[in-house]
Amino acid sequence: MKSLTHLYRIGKGPSSSHSMGPERAAHLLKGLFPQADAFKVTLYESLAKTGRGHMTDKVLEESFAPLPVEIVFDTKTEEGLEHPNGMDISPLKDGKILDTKRVYSIGGGAIRLADSTYVEPPDVYPHNSFNEISHYCAQKSLRIWQYAEEMEGPQLWDYMAKVWDAMKNAIRDGLAARGTLPGGLEVQRKAGYLFGQFSPSETPETRENRIVCAYAFAAAEQNAGAGTVVTAPTCGASGVVPAVLYYNQLKLGISDEQIEKALATAGVIGNIIKTNASISGAECGCQAEIGTACCMAAAGLAELLGMSMDQIEYAAEISMEHMLGLTCDPVGGLVQIPCIERNAVAAMRAINAVSLAHFLTNSRKISFDTIVKTMYETGKDLGRSYRETAEGGLAKYYSAHTGAL
Repeated sequence: MKSLTHLYRIGKGPSSSHSMGPERAAHLLKGLFPQADAFKVTLYESLAKTGRGHMTDKVLEESFAPLPVEIVFDTKTEEGLEHPNGMDISPLKDGKILDTKRVYSIGGGAIRLADSTYVEPPDVYPHNSFNEISHYCAQKSLRIWQYAEEMEGPQLWDYMAKVWDAMKNAIRDGLAARGTLPGGLEVQRKAGYLFGQFSPSETPETRENRIVCAYAFAAAEQNAGAGTVVTAPTCGASGVVPAVLYYNQLKLGISDEQIEKALATAGVIGNIIKTNASISGAECGCQAEIGTACCMAAAGLAELLGMSMDQIEYAAEISMEHMLGLTCDPVGGLVQIPCIERNAVAAMRAINAVSLAHFLTNSRKISFDTIVKTMYETGKDLGRSYRETAEGGLAKYYSAHTGAL
């Protein structure tokens, strides 16, 4: 598995696969072809169908600047693509194409070149499954965060500190922001409203739900407004982990250092899914994004509470098991409806999963590795219209019945 620095990426929204990935691809190709005086980019499948709503064209224009770039949205081609987030980038010199590189944006801001000469960053984790990791940790009496430190070195914590600062800033900025999100849906920012809805008759449970949801809305709205967020594991799911951990930090009086250990634990869980399945909505639906974020948040919270390895595994497994089949159907191709609310729902579900794991661990039947494999196969079975194309589900019927788009 790759370093956690490849999972947690700090950058601007609204989409890790549609904005952060293409941005990295543009910078890579500019570096490979410094002699080019222009570029042409052809977007395929999900990148083509929801690229405008996800600001892919704007990101590419900014990334190639000051050089001109021609952007083609090819919504027809499906054959020959190894991943639905594919693009061909052609550097030009004096009007002539120098070469064409096919690049895939595989989720979480990561990219892959369809070129045998390209060398991917090396793995830093020798284990790829939860079963392997848990056995290794048991043999050496390690917590998952200690396992991450052993594999990555103490420099991991400097990066985790930056990640946590960025997550907190996304929540704080989102709570303070007001107005309407860009894109044409006229979606009002709700985080500040949720946070301020205090009532003297409010129960502790209701308050927890309200505050956790407000935090999740805050980060998710920052993402939708092209603000700075952390992929956890993606931009579209960037509100789940921060909401759960920030709420519990304030509730329990937990230090930043403890939160960073929880982030490492959550990151290992996310890395297992990324390695053995997918964190891309275009490949496996929203279960791969929000589902993974829910798993990560549950594992991180379980670590904060000092729960056992089995309990951490069970909390993560519960989180994904009940997200199976969740479709990715963003209205208008924007990361707003239903994406923002899903961050809040997943944050609450993560907390509930930890509670269940605390009481029922000894009765569980399904391993985390099994549920990850199940999610991947389920995602592959989803129809294309339910995998971030904005052609099915809510995206289809909202448009058809309201005339809003």
